[in-house]
Amino acid sequence: MSDTSPADLIAEAFEAQRDQLRAVAYRMLGSHADAEDVVQDAWLRLSRQDGATIHNLAGWLTTVVSRISLDVLRSRQARPEASYDDRLSDLVVTLDDSPVPEDDAVLADSVGLALLVVLESLGPSERLAFVLHDLFAVPFDEIGQILGKSTAATKMLASRARRKVQAIERPTSVGREQREVVQAFLAAARHGDFEELLRVLDPEVKLTVDTPSGVVVTLGATKVATGAQLSAKAAAQGRAALVNGLPGIISWRKDGTPLSVVAFTVVNGRITDITVVIDPAKLALMDLPDPA
Repeated sequence: MSDTSPADLIAEAFEAQRDQLRAVAYRMLGSHADAEDVVQDAWLRLSRQDGATIHNLAGWLTTVVSRISLDVLRSRQARPEASYDDRLSDLVVTLDDSPVPEDDAVLADSVGLALLVVLESLGPSERLAFVLHDLFAVPFDEIGQILGKSTAATKMLASRARRKVQAIERPTSVGREQREVVQAFLAAARHGDFEELLRVLDPEVKLTVDTPSGVVVTLGATKVATGAQLSAKAAAQGRAALVNGLPGIISWRKDGTPLSVVAFTVVNGRITDITVVIDPAKLALMDLPDPA
């Protein structure tokens, strides 16, 4: 006779589902920290349930994680300034030293930064319908129950989301053109060439800087170009990197501690997004390569 208690069996069953649940939450929210919080919340809810009443644990947990994630997305929509929180701690950084960096394992991740950026353009219900159906093959009737909508309405949400995803041009793996655009930006910033900066920046470029006092967002080519010269020196002394598969720069202080991580999104020959991390606490959490 087994000594395993019902509670232990539930805990084991939950652990078997943890990776899948974390994957669902991450693709919904784009933040590992938020995903971990959602999964932990799901565990707390499960621990208060009578396990004998749950006939399909995997389905029950997916539903709970999806509903919690949906609440988080709706909360972000109500407080737009919160949507940048904790997002930049998820960067994966490797030196861009490979002769064929397109083959880097970072770029093999099926849901990289590019798709997460695209998913940000979707409304909460659209995002849930698309992620659950297209990425995790959850049936539309089950998704409809989570959203409180009919199966037909849920299909329409997913279809609308799919069209939006397909309509947005996403950056491809890092190639020579993207590197050349980034190098042109850095050279223009070092030399104070304002016109050249405007040439390589998309008119609606977004600069996101993670500082010790919080995340600062700057929108528009003119404003971004005006401030670009400030960080050019650090970038010039840094090394080329892949940041979540995007062209980037890592810079270090003289004592070897990281100074900054910068990632560039290049679409159609122009920089559309620049992400900069200078918060020492965030940099310390990253698995960064050592300086040469």
